[in-house]
Amino acid sequence: MPHHQETKHLPYTAVQMYELVADVARYPEFLPWTAAARVRTRAPIAGGGEVLEADLVISFKVFRERFGSRVTLLPAQNQILTEYIDGPFKHLKSVWRFVETPTGCDVSFEVDFEFRNAILAGIIGLVFNEAMTRVVRAFESRAAKLYG
Repeated sequence: MPHHQETKHLPYTAVQMYELVADVARYPEFLPWTAAARVRTRAPIAGGGEVLEADLVISFKVFRERFGSRVTLLPAQNQILTEYIDGPFKHLKSVWRFVETPTGCDVSFEVDFEFRNAILAGIIGLVFNEAMTRVVRAFESRAAKLYG
């Protein structure tokens, strides 16, 4: 099962980076391979957070797949958790963490997933680490555009 973990120090606040990642509906504007995004539901949870159910359409070469996920926004902990609901994966889970520092914040991203489709899994497997690095760079570039 592909797994990627990365931490980057960025010159923005933890709140700014949290809000950027939490804004799922805007992913198609800047995130590679994201053709569409739709928030299905939004519900508050105890402690000031909320849970979203969202659909993303991922387009890669000849493949175009929709998947649903449950996104738990935990602003008090500066964390965003994503769990798979439905679509082309066997498994998908990611965690974003944002830690304030004197010169900005440390952004940690961890993801693991597995596709049901062996062909798609093989294609992604060849470029997985590069793809995840591009995803993190896309958030970094978006932050520079919004907050730089």
